[in-house]
Amino acid sequence: MVKFQNMSKEILLIIGRGIGQVMFQNNAFSGLLMLIGIACNSLLLAFLALAGNVVSTLMALLAGYSKDDIRNGLYGFNGTLVGIAIGVFMKINFISIFLLILASCFSTWVTNLFSRQEKLPGFTAPFIITIWLLLISCHYLCPFLFLSSVSGVIEQSADLFRAFSLNMGQVMLQGNSVLTGLFFLIGIFINSRINAIYAILGAVIPLMMVLWCKDDYSAFNTGMLGYNGVLCCIAIGDRSKTGIVFATLSVFLSIILQVIGMNLDVTTLTAPFVLSVWIVLGIRYITLKKYCDLENACD
Repeated sequence: MVKFQNMSKEILLIIGRGIGQVMFQNNAFSGLLMLIGIACNSLLLAFLALAGNVVSTLMALLAGYSKDDIRNGLYGFNGTLVGIAIGVFMKINFISIFLLILASCFSTWVTNLFSRQEKLPGFTAPFIITIWLLLISCHYLCPFLFLSSVSGVIEQSADLFRAFSLNMGQVMLQGNSVLTGLFFLIGIFINSRINAIYAILGAVIPLMMVLWCKDDYSAFNTGMLGYNGVLCCIAIGDRSKTGIVFATLSVFLSIILQVIGMNLDVTTLTAPFVLSVWIVLGIRYITLKKYCDLENACD
């Protein structure tokens, strides 16, 4: 009985960490708060997030992947996002649930591929690759699965607080509830204050895009211009001055990439975040390498 209770507790902790890791928080309680945040926006999406998380984690267990990585939720967070994406883009029926299972398993395999090399951190790239392939395939093979596209309401004024909160919420494709973003921020704060500070910075910098909006503030108010910045800041930010500089640079770069993607009518997901961080990490590596080479030359 005790062994069963311990096993059940460990499973719940792994699932919680898998949700928390979407925002780089290896903390099951953080993940629980984020799940509550998703439920504030949609109970269905909260259920699908759990489903994707469980399937991708089970796939990792069955495949014999690193137990430490599984325990830390590193095989659950991409599946969490895959599950949510299924509910955002598709009607829920037998076929879409089957695709959720298939896509979650595939995201686990892609995650493992990234873990085998050290040059490029995978972040949410497995989720992006999986959903892009799924959307393209379904566009040709089963377009009837997609939810009907609804023309967005044109908003003629900015709502800074709503935009700030949804900059957090859109990290997990949640763009309707202000409470969602606040729960996400609290979840980050209880695990890491420095991460929470950088999350706030990442959500605040994109608010300057209010100057870019002219007649329609809908994308701005629903967090579509800022969610990548939140992830960028948490991923790169640290306690050093250079950390602040590089984190800020990655946010601006992610905004540019997001605007380009939206203008091209691309379903960007978190690709601007991943590309921005990869570019900035490359710049930081080159900069620090040149600095070290210069110091060695002076010695």
